[in-house]
Amino acid sequence: MELFKPDFGLVFWMFISFAVLFVILWIWGWPAIMKGVEGRANLIDKGVEYAQNAKDQLDNARQEADKYVAEARRRQAEMLREADRMKSQIIEEAREAAQKEAKKVMDAAKVSIEQERKEAQLQFKNEVSALAVDIATKVVRNNMSDRNTQQQLVDSLLDEMENNN
Repeated sequence: MELFKPDFGLVFWMFISFAVLFVILWIWGWPAIMKGVEGRANLIDKGVEYAQNAKDQLDNARQEADKYVAEARRRQAEMLREADRMKSQIIEEAREAAQKEAKKVMDAAKVSIEQERKEAQLQFKNEVSALAVDIATKVVRNNMSDRNTQQQLVDSLLDEMENNN
């Protein structure tokens, strides 16, 4: 039961030892604890400030990255438009060149056809005239067998020449 009812001396010495311990802690312990707590608070404040700065820098970096991406997309679209324009221009130039070449080929073909047609006409005329001469020779030989018929032919040719002049 002594634990439940301590003597006055025990309580007195316990109080004295507590007061001495309290004074020692008040003088040396409390400032060290407060210094540690303040240091930790400063460290936490600096960490929060550093995190805020890092967040701001990240936001700025994102904005700049978005600007660069937008600029790259704009340039890409511009390059695609330029490439499309160049493609259309090249196709148009090729079409015009093909049309010019086709016209040259058609003109050359027309000239060639015209020359061949003239050659064919000339050859046809030569063949017809050779055939006509052969027929005329045969006819004249049959008709010109007597002298009287020859005289009539010469007279008719002379009369015809006079009428033409």
